[in-house]
Amino acid sequence: MSQKSIREVALRLLTGRDYSRNEIVRKLKSKGYPLEEIETLLIEFTQNNLIDDPRFTENYIHKQRNKGYGPRRIHLQLQALGLSAELIAEKLEINDNVWLAEIRKVWQKHFKGKQADNFKDHAKQMRFLLYRGFTTEQIESVLDKLNR
Repeated sequence: MSQKSIREVALRLLTGRDYSRNEIVRKLKSKGYPLEEIETLLIEFTQNNLIDDPRFTENYIHKQRNKGYGPRRIHLQLQALGLSAELIAEKLEINDNVWLAEIRKVWQKHFKGKQADNFKDHAKQMRFLLYRGFTTEQIESVLDKLNR
């Protein structure tokens, strides 16, 4: 397979959205391109800022945060995409108090402001917010304030 065709395939992928370096490698490998050609192309694309893992990470965090996902879930998703733990830690503030406002928004949207009247409702709200990727401490802090 020629270098031109691998470039065309990679550029077509990148016109749709940002990809991490590992995602591009995986996609191009699955299309049968040799690893040497992929690496050569990645060097060129990285130098031309077409592939930029820090930018991808920031955009991904922003997108997932707007969808109502918490720091733990976003962290796991970024790890699954093959990004380094250092880069994730640098870009994602897990213990940041800004997440408390996010939890409140997600809670308000999903539960329509209905406070937990009993243990069953409280547990249901906890499970939902934990599934969304927020920490137990963050959730308890917000739910305690809301249920006062």
